[in-house]
Amino acid sequence: MKGGVVAVITVLAIFALVVKPGQAVTCGQVDAVLVPCISYLTGQGDSPSPACCSGVKAVKGMAQTLADKRACCSCVKAAANRYANLKDAAAQSLPTKCGVQMDIPISRSVDCDK
Repeated sequence: MKGGVVAVITVLAIFALVVKPGQAVTCGQVDAVLVPCISYLTGQGDSPSPACCSGVKAVKGMAQTLADKRACCSCVKAAANRYANLKDAAAQSLPTKCGVQMDIPISRSVDCDK
């Protein structure tokens, strides 16, 4: 439990440092908050960690405008394509498993302009 709280605080601190109002979302920001999800997405865990789910929530918080949603989508897509062993089913179920309603699909093949 203590480790989960520390992970959540760490992700929120990163989010606060990297996302400033009025600035465009960058892939560095998205990647930083989703790093804790890699083990789950590559089949090394049965469920996403609390830090991973905090990252998913942080991405949702970053994606407020249409431009930000498209930027986040492109970043997530690029990140997904960097991992050959990414499990598509795990990626698609990640927001639901974290209890987050996402407008951004986690997929290698999504069209981020739609």
